[in-house]
Amino acid sequence: MFTQQRIYSGNQIVTISSTHNSTSAIHRESSTSTNNIKYNIDKKLFLRLSSPKNPRSPAHCVTPMAANKCSPAAADAPSITHVVFDMDGLLLDTEKLYGEVQENILARYNKTFEWSLKAKMMGMKAIEAARLFVEETGLNGLLSPEEFLVEREDMLRTMFPACELMPGASRLIQHLHANGIPICVATSSHTRHFQLKTQKHGELFSLMHHIVRGDDPEVKQGKPSPDVFLVAAERFEGGPVDPKKILVFEDAPAGVQAAKNAGMSAIMVPDPRLDNSYHETADQVISSLLAFNPSEWGLPPFDKPPT
Repeated sequence: MFTQQRIYSGNQIVTISSTHNSTSAIHRESSTSTNNIKYNIDKKLFLRLSSPKNPRSPAHCVTPMAANKCSPAAADAPSITHVVFDMDGLLLDTEKLYGEVQENILARYNKTFEWSLKAKMMGMKAIEAARLFVEETGLNGLLSPEEFLVEREDMLRTMFPACELMPGASRLIQHLHANGIPICVATSSHTRHFQLKTQKHGELFSLMHHIVRGDDPEVKQGKPSPDVFLVAAERFEGGPVDPKKILVFEDAPAGVQAAKNAGMSAIMVPDPRLDNSYHETADQVISSLLAFNPSEWGLPPFDKPPT
């Protein structure tokens, strides 16, 4: 099956062409007349979590490469030198806060917040997610996207400072930093929310080489556009870094797609309630950051197993 998706990003046109049953390849063409860049990316055939035909092996993850490859450390695997982290739901346990607030808002209109909608909203810029929320819940004419954001902001402002780290986040960040692997955060959160969310975790986030937020003027479009990850690649020392050398950690389908649209490798750490069909785009799917094995990606191994 052949599919094609075009994403407009700033002055670029990113074209994603996918064919199943093929190995990964990236073809870049430039046009002298339009100054646009086109990427054709052949997606790999991935095993799904909890699939009866392809049970998970090992128990915590999907085999990260195509069916005939047992590890991303195979000869044709990318040579990873830099790592980029999403934040919400990946490093910080904030997604449940968004869900709780949005459920409360919908309850006033005798509506429920479906997980399928949450999956679509995850990773998007606030205003884009708000428009989707209002449209898909049938609140047009009752609540505008802007009003929704104001109401949600009032509730979240007091909740964010108490958010906790996700399992394995501190261990992995400190390990990569201690071993000289350049790391950064690329998040859809704007600066005000970022500051609230990281109040208790400033020391850990200070280990990042840089942080790209959703309100950064160079991030023209939100995920699944590749903007935030391309900006992150540019800001590493000596950047821009070759996207093929960057490994992205994401929990959201839109975030994984954004990383792949940027030409980077992506590891997905999904909420267990997320439908398995969203796993296919990722290069590897793991249940938790505690399950990540750095040596599979050519990164320095952990000295000891997680506790």
